[in-house]
Amino acid sequence: MTGIIAGVEIPEGTAVSEATSFLRETTNPLLFHHSRRVFLFGSLHARRLGLLPDPELLYISAMFHDTGLLTPFSDKEQRFELDGADHARKFLLDRGFPKSAAEVVWMAIALHTTPGIPGRMGPETAATNYGVLTDAVGWGLDGLDGGQVDEIVAAHPRGEFKKEFLQAFVDGLENRPDTTYGTVNADVLEHFVPGFRRQSMVERVTDAPWPS
Repeated sequence: MTGIIAGVEIPEGTAVSEATSFLRETTNPLLFHHSRRVFLFGSLHARRLGLLPDPELLYISAMFHDTGLLTPFSDKEQRFELDGADHARKFLLDRGFPKSAAEVVWMAIALHTTPGIPGRMGPETAATNYGVLTDAVGWGLDGLDGGQVDEIVAAHPRGEFKKEFLQAFVDGLENRPDTTYGTVNADVLEHFVPGFRRQSMVERVTDAPWPS
């Protein structure tokens, strides 16, 4: 696979190679191409903003960030972001990475859908979030070079991304709807799943087992 796309060098190493193979073999083209675009867009934003993420850790974060949608890696019901974060951390620790590196990746994945916070954290967390926002909702797209964007999309086509991406969320979350409380994921289920109704924080307070 091309080593440089839109001026961004794909990092080398066993972990990168194995993560790439893992995504190819266990997910689908939608999430594989999305994850690669997240790395590339995140790298471009990092460069534009003067951030210096570790390329290998950013790549692993991008490649694992949505894996929890397809394969729950936990034996307990939890947010899909945590499934992906837990699996990525184990992936790195099993390959001899220091715990500090694994925690960087865990944080980047766990917070990648959380509004407002990632940009105040480390460069890997910020860049992962920026890459996700650009590919999913077009955030910051107007600040990127159009030729570089075209090169990324040519290497990793979007296809019917909007439709298929939202369906991936429905498929991955409709059987664990309670895990979407307080997250943007509830938006998807509320829109697409008949009968789903998000629980509000007001209800949680008023229904609490306290007399007042």
